[in-house]
Formats: sequence, structure tokens, C-alpha cells
Amino acid sequence: MQKYILLIAKALLTLAFVAAGFFKLTGNEMMVGTFDAIGVGQWFRYLTGALEVGCAILLWVPGKQLIGAALLVCTMIGAVLAHLLILGPSAVPALVLGVIAAYVAYAHRDQNPLSA
Repeated sequence: MQKYILLIAKALLTLAFVAAGFFKLTGNEMMVGTFDAIGVGQWFRYLTGALEVGCAILLWVPGKQLIGAALLVCTMIGAVLAHLLILGPSAVPALVLGVIAAYVAYAHRDQNPLSA
């Protein structure tokens, strides 16, 4: 059962982050406005989009799932902070995705070379 829950979690993360990354990379008007509001420049939108798509791919690469999930957790921490401190109104979607990514990272904790 746990195997299927992990598979569903990875599939949800993949769908969410490939879609979000695609919109960032293709210059979706809402994403451009969001990153204008954050105030760090559009280069950060491209970086975030590439990171999201790349990490979604890593979730399916044997031996690299921990890296992909951990980077998504870090990305969602940044998203939650951006929503709470700058953007509003709700950080809940980013928080939920971050928790799911943390679950996937935990499930692949055996890939951590420091825990050997």
C-alpha cells in the first residue's frame, strides 16, 4: 500500500511542477506578474521554472529521487515565504506541495550518502 501512496505522491508532484514550471518558462502573464511583485527579476522566474521541471524529472530517476524531492521542498519553503511576506493571499497550496515533497524525500532517505 505504501508503494502506491508514494507513486501517487510522485505523480501529483510531477503534474503540479511540470505545469507550474512550463508556465514560468513560457512567460505566462500571471507568472511574470508574480515575479515582478517579488522584485528579484525575471531571471529568477526562469531559474525557478527550470528547477521545478528538472526536479519533477528527478523524482523518476533511480537514485536521484531524494535530490529532486529535497530541492522541491526548498523551493516550496521559498514559495511559502514569498506568499506570507510579499504576495498573499494564501500559502496553503505551496505548503501542501512542500509536505508531499517532504514525504517523497523521506521515503527515499536511503539515498542519502551521509546516512550510510
